[in-house]
Amino acid sequence: MLIHPHKAFDSDDPQELLGFALEVSRTHACALATLVDIKGGAARSLGSHIVVAADGRYAGYVSGGCVEAAIAAEALLAIQDRKDKLVSFGKDSPFKDIVLPCGGSITVAIHVLKDVASLQLAVTRLSERHPAALSYDPNAESLTHSDLLQGTGWNDDIFTTVYHPPIRTLVSGGSFEVARFTALMRAAEMEVVTVPDRFRSADVKPLVDGYTAIVLMHHDLDKEMGLLNVALESDAFYIGALGSRRTHDKRILRLRELGYEQAVIDRIKAPIGMFGPARHATSLAISILADVAVAHEKTLGH
Repeated sequence: MLIHPHKAFDSDDPQELLGFALEVSRTHACALATLVDIKGGAARSLGSHIVVAADGRYAGYVSGGCVEAAIAAEALLAIQDRKDKLVSFGKDSPFKDIVLPCGGSITVAIHVLKDVASLQLAVTRLSERHPAALSYDPNAESLTHSDLLQGTGWNDDIFTTVYHPPIRTLVSGGSFEVARFTALMRAAEMEVVTVPDRFRSADVKPLVDGYTAIVLMHHDLDKEMGLLNVALESDAFYIGALGSRRTHDKRILRLRELGYEQAVIDRIKAPIGMFGPARHATSLAISILADVAVAHEKTLGH
């Protein structure tokens, strides 16, 4: 029976896709397609995935949507043959009827999953907010867990994909601005935690790691100091505070009096946001979300 690829759901989240592969592999053969080479422009980064089940279901992206179904079809053939394969699309590709709008070319490694233990370990690490890595050996047709977390790419004949936990944002401050910001974050399917003015450090500190952004939207320096102290003593990749440059000068003086060194104080983005001044709550929320996203990309080296 001829099986046609059909999209199961839309996602480019690695943790969600690896989880889908684990779910599928319980009842069906499954392939993991990985973007392993880019020449010219590309819509996705190296290490992007498509997961394909033997029943035709697939999810994920390695481009802007122009080759995903074709890759799923190739993956179904690989599953049928029980053999991994490399496929290329774009310039100089044998698939002449598929043209990449960017004008470049991509190569995708299709691996027919045999042992999902490495996938399970990666998903577990990500769920515990630790980075993870999987290494693919096309010669051995194997996928194993790796401790190499320096970056996604080829190392000799092995391709390693590094995964990072998603952004978690802690926000506190004026109820209206916070409400707009949290609504935008949730619409973007990003985790956001609202921290009340009165909180216990023991409750908040475990939520903060190197993949956490802390957003202070107070109109009163006194009210922000508790969470700001937690932020400055943490590994948070982004710390942003509301207020004018004059307000930030006052903040700096206060922090110096508390003994903070200038290098630590310089971690604070103030005035907060990508652009400003933002005079409306929605504009402010967009400005902050964009700023957090850019800071996150820089942290990951993208």
